[in-house]
Amino acid sequence: VQLQASGGGLVEAGGSLRLSCAASGFAASLYVLAWFRQAPGKEREFVALIGRSGGLTDYADSEKGRYTISRDNAKNTVYLQTSSLKPEDTAVYYCAAHYSNGNYYRTAERMNYWGKGTQVTVSS
Repeated sequence: VQLQASGGGLVEAGGSLRLSCAASGFAASLYVLAWFRQAPGKEREFVALIGRSGGLTDYADSEKGRYTISRDNAKNTVYLQTSSLKPEDTAVYYCAAHYSNGNYYRTAERMNYWGKGTQVTVSS
């Protein structure tokens, strides 16, 4: 099982990045896919999730309107398009997955699989 995140980097405030996460080793189409992030000295926090077919999305309040999550089940890949980035968005961004029978969860404890993360740094 692997979740390989990529697309992070250094960007100026107001800029954007597109993060990708490729899933392998499990039937990703049966899983809710999510993004979390963790800033230095802070707990890991929920960013966004997307349902199995892509029809359901959910975002943390601070990301609504700035981030867009999407998925391509043919490629077993989930994306996070970020925009209007702020220095406080600086964090390691992790993708995660939990098996779903129609339910979906925002909490890290509910995730079955985790990727290693990709660093996003926003300069002021």
